[in-house]
Amino acid sequence: MQFDRLTFEMRRLALAAGARIMEIYEGPDFEVRSKTDASPVTEADEAADALIAEGLRAAFPDIPLVTEEQADTHGQRLSSFLIVDPLDGTKEFVQRRGDFTVNIAYVQDGVPVRGVVYAPAKGRLFYTAADGGSVEETGPFGPQPGAIRPIGVNATPDNRALMVVASKSHRDQATDDYIAQYGVRDMTSAGSSLKFCLVATGEADLYPRLGRTMEWDTAAGDAVLRGAGGEVVRFDDHTPLTYGKPGFENPFFIAYAPGVLLHPKG
Repeated sequence: MQFDRLTFEMRRLALAAGARIMEIYEGPDFEVRSKTDASPVTEADEAADALIAEGLRAAFPDIPLVTEEQADTHGQRLSSFLIVDPLDGTKEFVQRRGDFTVNIAYVQDGVPVRGVVYAPAKGRLFYTAADGGSVEETGPFGPQPGAIRPIGVNATPDNRALMVVASKSHRDQATDDYIAQYGVRDMTSAGSSLKFCLVATGEADLYPRLGRTMEWDTAAGDAVLRGAGGEVVRFDDHTPLTYGKPGFENPFFIAYAPGVLLHPKG
């Protein structure tokens, strides 16, 4: 894999998809439909998916592609593949809250090694550079990468006063009970894969997810966090979260800066 080319193409396609999403977001009312799993889908999801899938298949025809909006890609058993959530945080999009992202990642041997997370309504763009380290690019965003800054997790988190980030739309009592085991300085909420990015930049130390997610929800943010020195582990046994699982469904997980002393489950 030519990682410099991969980074360039993923960035380009995320920005193009984000621009299309914002046209719909800022336009008149849009139709919201329910998929077979009762989750919402809009024309923005579908337009972004078509744009990204076409671009990735043209640029990397020999690499399998998995994308949320194309059910015929979900039956594959793969260890190395591209994976896309064209609009993560559709509920945030529908409610016009801005916390939605475009997610594109490359998984190699079960590990998300490269990814891009673009939050077009917030003007934040995170990705893994060709060398594997993670960066945040500051806008305005053009065809060529602009000013970037390396990002990294909080190297010395205070376990008596952690910053915790949790889901806006999927917070529950089990999550609150788990967080209560820690010394928490403050809590913030964010939608979509932005939670991984907040840990990656050191804006948060810990993100536990005790709820259903799919690999396309997490792969890009996971890659950015790992490239920033963070870790993502299973909730049950604290082993690394892997990708290419049957059905692409994740177990509960914890994303964190390595200095955080993890508590056992429950």
